Amino acid sequence: MAKLRRIFMLMAGLLALFAQSDLVAGPALDRANLDTTVSPNQDFYQFANGNWLKNNPAPAEYSRWGSFEILAEKNYEVLHKILVDAAANTNAAEGSNLQKIGDFFYTGMDSAGIEAEGIKPLAEDLKKIDDIKTLSDFQNLVAYFHKYEVADLFEFWAGQDARNSGMVIAQLSQGGLGLPDRDYYVNDDQRSKDIREAYIKHMTKMFEFLGDSPEQAGEEAKTVMNIETRLAKASKTRVEMRDPVARYNKMEISGLQKLSPEFNWAAYFKMLGLADLKEVNVGQPDFFREISAMQKSVPLSDWKSYLRWHVIHSAAGDLNSAIVNENFDFYGKFLSGRQKLQPRWKRVLRATNATLGEALGQLYVEKVFPPEAKKRAYQIVMNLKDAFRERIKNLDWMSEATKKQALIKLNAFGVKIGYPDKWIDYSVLKIDRNSYFTNVKRAALFDFNRQIRKINKPVDPTEWHMLPQTVNAYYNPLSNEIVFPAAILQPPFFDHNADDAVNYGAMGAIIGHEMTHGFDDSGRKYDAKGNLRDWWTKEDGENFNKRAAIIVKQYDRYAPVDTFHVNGEMTQGENIADLGGLTISYSALEKSLVGKPRTSIDGFTPEQRFFLSWAQAWRNNIRREELLLRLKTDVHSPGKVRVNGPLANMKAFRDAFGGKPGDAIVLPDSLQATIW
Repeated sequence: MAKLRRIFMLMAGLLALFAQSDLVAGPALDRANLDTTVSPNQDFYQFANGNWLKNNPAPAEYSRWGSFEILAEKNYEVLHKILVDAAANTNAAEGSNLQKIGDFFYTGMDSAGIEAEGIKPLAEDLKKIDDIKTLSDFQNLVAYFHKYEVADLFEFWAGQDARNSGMVIAQLSQGGLGLPDRDYYVNDDQRSKDIREAYIKHMTKMFEFLGDSPEQAGEEAKTVMNIETRLAKASKTRVEMRDPVARYNKMEISGLQKLSPEFNWAAYFKMLGLADLKEVNVGQPDFFREISAMQKSVPLSDWKSYLRWHVIHSAAGDLNSAIVNENFDFYGKFLSGRQKLQPRWKRVLRATNATLGEALGQLYVEKVFPPEAKKRAYQIVMNLKDAFRERIKNLDWMSEATKKQALIKLNAFGVKIGYPDKWIDYSVLKIDRNSYFTNVKRAALFDFNRQIRKINKPVDPTEWHMLPQTVNAYYNPLSNEIVFPAAILQPPFFDHNADDAVNYGAMGAIIGHEMTHGFDDSGRKYDAKGNLRDWWTKEDGENFNKRAAIIVKQYDRYAPVDTFHVNGEMTQGENIADLGGLTISYSALEKSLVGKPRTSIDGFTPEQRFFLSWAQAWRNNIRREELLLRLKTDVHSPGKVRVNGPLANMKAFRDAFGGKPGDAIVLPDSLQATIW
């Protein structure tokens, strides 16, 4: 089942909160990582990270290598030991989380058994497809596969009602594509053409694994491409998908049936166990009109090919090595530039996270994140919240009426630190040592059923949408909350041996980043309770849009590779949050330094160390293919742009490093953006 979650890449860290012996931090800011041949006012990213970039190329199994990936690798070591020990423990209580993660990992590591099975695990599903005789059979099978999280045709899930955020409702959204973005199907640039050609070749090989002749496989691949191209043309762009108001189209099932008459929606929902469903939110109505039209015009034989593709595509990572390698060659090597497939234990670890994530997470936090850690982390978040409150009060472009509403929203922010107070109950999920593929399917069905049971029920405020072992964090506009998993609360994002400037530059700026998401171009459309509601005066809304437009224009000009530019519109929410987070955290740092000596460390003032810490957090080496992919699909700007971009708007940065007009990073006052 698709789970639509507004998760933003950011970081915050607090190693001081706990001891983890295998995570040993080096110097908070190591001068050896600098490239002092470059002026900080010409290219601060290179100045702060040049030697690190030169000495830390991306390993063969990675398409990007930086702070996030390095910390994830260290966490993998902890998680791997937990899983190995669990798999070796044959005395774990039947039905316990320990037994389930141990058995799941054991079957995933049984490479001999998986090789011997070949494509046999798909036989039942392939027969269901072969047995399709009518359009109703096809539509029922779409529903069946959705229960097992095969992403065909469209997406269905349970999510908060954007205009009644305390309730969960059924949600429908565009989907059904095998390529990462709809633009790859419709754009005429050479990269898109190359991707389409390679994608057809990849599908052809996968159809051959299903027993088709090369000629038949090639024809089926073209058929799938034709179907997916129609779906892509009917899909909204990533920029269009940023508008939460446009994505809200709640209607009764009878209204959905009128919108998309050739698809039997009552039968679909009955197959999912939702026969009494009364209403659903349709994210993109035009997409579902096209699905209806396609039911009439696409032959059943073509739909069969489409389903066969998505069945093997969905299962590719869980099958034998020939299929795994072919899948990696296209999605890993060709699209992302990775040179080497990750070892099996890492792939099975990720699968365990995806299926039994909170069961594994409970064991993880016991090792690395004691309960008392939450208290201190929470206090640090509150310090940034205070700084943001002061900035809102002092804004010169916002009216008192809108300020009042903004402060109400800020004060209502929920904060989750470390791990859930209530864990997922996996008691009804059966996991054994007989078959890895069977375990994966059982887990998918368990998750689907767990999700749909939420529909038409109040939101569980204790639920997390990210695992505690995930090196990431997020803001959820529908719950108006910021969430910081345990895994990211470590160096380099926070270092208890470092000075305040370093910690505010990384952790503080990221906390501020998360908070700012509640007030970015999309988040500002939600109120304190998480409902879509315009709480801005007309003039203030226009003022915000003018200021945001400056940021869009600024980032449009960045071309990180060749002639490929950042999409300022698509990335504006993250860019606004980066600038806002840095600004808020810098204000908090300055407040913390009042009355204290401004001691330089390693030749850098506190203000300079603040910005160096920010740059260190975002440094990464990224392969060209991955960068091109992210420029098309990622709502975040590339690392270098995330470092240099906000600084162009900050007088504090120019003052810290003596910037002057004419320097590359220094923008004229008339071109600078200031929001929060």
